[in-house]
Amino acid sequence: MSQPVLFEELATQNGRHIGVATLASEKTLNALSLDMVHLLTPQLRQWAEDPEIAMVLLQAQGEKAFCAGGDLQKIYTSMREHHASPARDDIRGNRYAAEFFEHEYRLDYEIHTYPKPILCWGHGIVMGGGIGLMAGCSHRVVTERSRLAMPEITIGLYPDVGGSWFLSRTPGKLGAFLALTGALMNAEDAKFTGLADYRIAHADKQKVIDALLLQNWGDGDDAAVLGRVLQQAERDVAADVAFAPSALRENFDLINALCSGQTVPDIVDAILAHKTDNPWLQKAIATLTAGAPGSAALALALQQRVRHMSLAEVFRLEFVVTLHCATRPDFVEGIRALIIEKDQKPKWNPARLADATPQWVDGFFADPWPASEHPLADLV
Repeated sequence: MSQPVLFEELATQNGRHIGVATLASEKTLNALSLDMVHLLTPQLRQWAEDPEIAMVLLQAQGEKAFCAGGDLQKIYTSMREHHASPARDDIRGNRYAAEFFEHEYRLDYEIHTYPKPILCWGHGIVMGGGIGLMAGCSHRVVTERSRLAMPEITIGLYPDVGGSWFLSRTPGKLGAFLALTGALMNAEDAKFTGLADYRIAHADKQKVIDALLLQNWGDGDDAAVLGRVLQQAERDVAADVAFAPSALRENFDLINALCSGQTVPDIVDAILAHKTDNPWLQKAIATLTAGAPGSAALALALQQRVRHMSLAEVFRLEFVVTLHCATRPDFVEGIRALIIEKDQKPKWNPARLADATPQWVDGFFADPWPASEHPLADLV
């Protein structure tokens, strides 16, 4: 079988190289698997230490997706086994989930703190774990066909992979709205939220790469060199390439008003009560209606807790919360209903938002590790 991530190095005009990492699991929409994580992490570290590497390009095979999220099949199996085991109440008992999320979050953190420029070409579907990869890159490109979302509420999870951190830093109340509704973002939305930096026509990708190969890398600020090439490509987008306007920008005042409540029930009730003919808003409201009530409460509680935390602290917190999610019923039930059996009829527990009390939410933050023994204790 071919590797799920492919690597190559492109020689530039002045002898430096561009490291290229290509997600190569097109049939799964490049869903991020543990194998992919274990390939990406050491290669990125090697390139970080190689003085010949000027920058890294992170891209994906195919026209449909950069990365549609995490590979949930093995997570589902591991949760089923853990729930049936004597260790079902111990969040450390699911060894596969612990390994997957530890190494996924380590990779995301590696990208956020990478010492060299990383260009992410976020074409097509970019969701969940795909945004986790993209969010930390120094230079993030979206195209006319980019579609981003954090739809974890549909599977009984919450926007993890650092989502608590970067959603809480979006303008106004957008972070709360995106977590609750899994609302779909286009290229202009992604720029408005700060999740992307440049909107460039996908057809111009090879022109961008060709321009990068002609730059004088290593003579100054390599990040600035990359930025100038991307700025020029953004200015050169042809008039016949259609970038739809930002629905988030158009509805910004409304979203801020709907999400201005003091409590989670206040915010959820306001969104659900809103009547609209706007198809984009209708879909967002429908997603919240069908989503896990516990995920809604947990997602907003996290965004409030992380406001003054460092990124490393957020990943440590999310790791604990995610393993609690793997131990509780909603995450496994959401994957069953959406992905495994596909009946689209999850039985959420709690079934009502009123039962996702602050005391219930607090249980997800119970950390069984002393600070020095936390699996992500070395992130600084």
